[in-house]
Amino acid sequence: MVIRFELGVEDLADMRFAISPVQEALFSLWVLRDPGLLALHLPWRRTVVGELGALDTELLLSLVGDTLALPDFLTPRPTTFAASFEEQLEVVRATPTDLVRRDLLATHEGRRLPVALAAVRSANDARVERLVNEICELLRAYWEIAIAPLWPKLRLVLEGDTTYRARQLAIGGARMLFADLHPNVQWQDGVLRIDQMLGKHDVSASGRGLLLVPSIFAYKPVPPLSPDESPWLAYPSRGVATLNTATTRTGPTALTALLGQPRAVLLRMLDEPLPTIELARRLDVTPSAVSQHLQVLHATNLVTRARDGRYLLYRRSALGDQLIGV
Repeated sequence: MVIRFELGVEDLADMRFAISPVQEALFSLWVLRDPGLLALHLPWRRTVVGELGALDTELLLSLVGDTLALPDFLTPRPTTFAASFEEQLEVVRATPTDLVRRDLLATHEGRRLPVALAAVRSANDARVERLVNEICELLRAYWEIAIAPLWPKLRLVLEGDTTYRARQLAIGGARMLFADLHPNVQWQDGVLRIDQMLGKHDVSASGRGLLLVPSIFAYKPVPPLSPDESPWLAYPSRGVATLNTATTRTGPTALTALLGQPRAVLLRMLDEPLPTIELARRLDVTPSAVSQHLQVLHATNLVTRARDGRYLLYRRSALGDQLIGV
C-alpha cells in the first residue's frame, strides 16, 4: 500500500530536519522484537537483552504490533532540531486519552489486544492515564539502559546524515534530496510517495511543512500511522554501518589487515565529503590523530581532498571505493 504527502511551495519552503531520541528508543524495539530486521544491531541486542533485568518487557514489547506498527503518540513530531528525551517524554505523557486509545488500537488493528494494554478499552480515562504514566516510566528506564550510553555517538551519525541531506537539498532541490533517501520513497510533481506501507491514504500538508527525521534503528521509511497527524517521515540514516564499525570490535578482515583498524574505519566513513574536525568528533579522537591517517590515505590515492572555505574536505576516491568492496 501507498501513503502520499502532497506538498505545496510553502511546505517545501518549511521543510526541515530533526533528531528524536524518543523515536530511537521506540524504533529499537523492532530489533528486540524481530532480530532479523537489522543484523547490524545484533551485537547491541545481545548486550541489551542481558541488561533489561526486572523491566516489564511484556508491556514494552506490547507497544509493537504484529505488523511492526508503533503508536503515533509514542513518537511525537519533534518541535525543535534536537529535543531531549525528557522533553519528548513530557509530550507523550500529556497525550489526550482519546488519542492514546486511537493509536494503541490502530497498532494492533485486526489482532488481539495484548493483556498489558487492556486499559485502553476502558471508558475510564483515569485508567488510560495511569497506563500512559506506566509506559513513560518504563520507556525512561529502558532509555537509560539501552540507548543513553550510546546516544552521543548515535546523535553524531544522525547529525551527519542531516548535514548530507541539507547539502543535497541546497545543490539539487527536493528532487535530489529524495533521490537516495530510500528505494521506497519517490518524489514527483509535488507528491512524496512512500511505498510498501501498512496503510493507504493521501495527506495534504496544507502549509504545515514536512519534517524529516533520520533514524539509526529504522529499517524502512516510517510516516505516521494515522492520516490525521501532521506530515513527517522517519527514514534509515546514512552511516549506520560505519557507526557499528567504529564502536564495536569485529573480527579481522582483509581491509583492516591491510590498512589497520583506524584507517579502515576512516575509509568506510568517507562516502561523503567530511572535514577532519567532523571525523574526529564522530570517532571521539583528536583532529591531529585523524589528520595523520588521512595524510597516509591521501598519499596512497585512497581519498581525495578539496578546500571549502577554511576546511579541507576528504572523500573516498574511486580506488578507495574498489578497496571497500574487497
